[in-house]
Amino acid sequence: MSFFPFVSSHHSRLRVSALAALSVSSASPREPRVVREEWGSIWRRLTILIVAVLTAGCGDGADYDVIIRNGTIVDGTGADPFVADLGIRDERIIAVGALDTATAERVLDASGLHVASGFIDVHSHSGGGLETPELSTAHALLAQGITTVAINPDGGGAIDLAAQRTRLLDHGLGVNVAQLVPHGAIRTEVLGNSARDPEPDELERMKALVLAGMEEGAFGLSSGLFYTPGSWSKTEEVIAMARVTAPYGGVYTSHIRDEADYTIGVVAAVDEVIRIAREGGVTGIVSHVKALGPNVWGTSEQIVANIEAARAEGVNVWADQYPYDASATGFVSALVPAWAREGDGVEGRLDDPATAMRIRAEVTENLARRGGGERIMFRGRGPFAGRTLADVAAEREQDELAAAIDLIRSRDVDGIVSFNMHEDDIAHFMRQPWTMTSSDGDLTPFGEGVPHPRNYGAFPRKIREYVVEQEIVDLPTAIRSMTGLSAEVFGITDRGVVREGAFADIVVFDLDRFNDPATFDDPHRLAEGVVHILVNGSLAIVDEAFTDEVAGQVLRRVGPDGN
Repeated sequence: MSFFPFVSSHHSRLRVSALAALSVSSASPREPRVVREEWGSIWRRLTILIVAVLTAGCGDGADYDVIIRNGTIVDGTGADPFVADLGIRDERIIAVGALDTATAERVLDASGLHVASGFIDVHSHSGGGLETPELSTAHALLAQGITTVAINPDGGGAIDLAAQRTRLLDHGLGVNVAQLVPHGAIRTEVLGNSARDPEPDELERMKALVLAGMEEGAFGLSSGLFYTPGSWSKTEEVIAMARVTAPYGGVYTSHIRDEADYTIGVVAAVDEVIRIAREGGVTGIVSHVKALGPNVWGTSEQIVANIEAARAEGVNVWADQYPYDASATGFVSALVPAWAREGDGVEGRLDDPATAMRIRAEVTENLARRGGGERIMFRGRGPFAGRTLADVAAEREQDELAAAIDLIRSRDVDGIVSFNMHEDDIAHFMRQPWTMTSSDGDLTPFGEGVPHPRNYGAFPRKIREYVVEQEIVDLPTAIRSMTGLSAEVFGITDRGVVREGAFADIVVFDLDRFNDPATFDDPHRLAEGVVHILVNGSLAIVDEAFTDEVAGQVLRRVGPDGN
């Protein structure tokens, strides 16, 4: 008789599964693995799984902490759904299969419901919100099914990642967090708000800050080359900084230099990401891929062709996307050229007649690029939030240019929502097997201001609008884009898939009711249809009610030494 009789009988298949799990990564079988695990990491996983199996029936008398019964599992690989039970103990999924005779401290009936790995938002501005006590429970994220977010995108955010980690954990975290090193913030730290190139010693300081972030467990480098100060960086500067992340398997994720035809054009801007990935030896990601504005509608065909050609050459290049036809950005950055924002900014330059004339001419062009004032809605907390530029101009009896210049001077508006994407481009990007799902959203106090509804609804919207209603992609493909693909590209180990040995980040949702009631006019509405959600094995939503459990972790990228 075995010393562990329960293991000998009920869990004999788990001993085999634990060993088999070592040969299965969180990567999708449809895509090549981007980052190979170090042997040290493999042996750590073996130890964790063996211990989990041997102790599954011991201690409190229950086989598992949680059993999820009879759910339709969409496992994150793109494979067909199947009905099975999940057995969870501590932070891990211990069993996937028929667990009819097993016991648990908590049994959740998922009959008629879908079960997936918790969604991974690879482009999120929620870091600042998660540092505050009132938002650290991350209800707006959890209601969407999100259990992990990648923060510090677009080149902005904290440079000192250790300090940021402390702030994030100070009040507990409702979701897991993966940190990125922000190129733009580092450039500002070293060069200030200057358009010049770094001197050799300054570039070394910038690279040293990237290295420090990677040593702290960052998953890669982010940039915002459309925004200042990133727009002043030459490609070679970014390549030099990206190379620092290569030994760590780092990603390079970028709000590209031009999503429309402001400067080099969207096609060339995507090609720049491809070049940085190729020459930097890193994984390149086109953030929130889009063709912005009527002037570039239809360019998704060329962008997809260029990415496919690069991938065929062996360049690791990917994209992420949010499922809306409206973007969100700063009012000034959308309309005012970068040269006019250097140093002290645009207001003083508007006092010089010759310079003001040049600025007005470029603002006029940028209004046209965005489709005019009817397509520009102010967001945030200002007095005009929720109204369009055309509406404000008419109320003031001004043309749109005059109203825009006055608002730039007064700083009465902060951000905008810009309705400027074509559904054909959205669908074409979404169908690509290398496109992940993101929100580009943030966390703000509930009911304050007028944010983009993506803060509350990006992930359920993709499933409701583009899977159920339009049938642009099927459910396994959509779930893979939210889970297994994201974990693979970012090198997030043991997450993003439903399998034995993976962390128990699990969402149970009702496909018939999973939807995004948040709208542009009424954005502060939580997503509906998540019945249960677990973060690292702890229940954060049970029977559609928040528990305020804060079991999230700040994840660390495996370094070149396997640690």
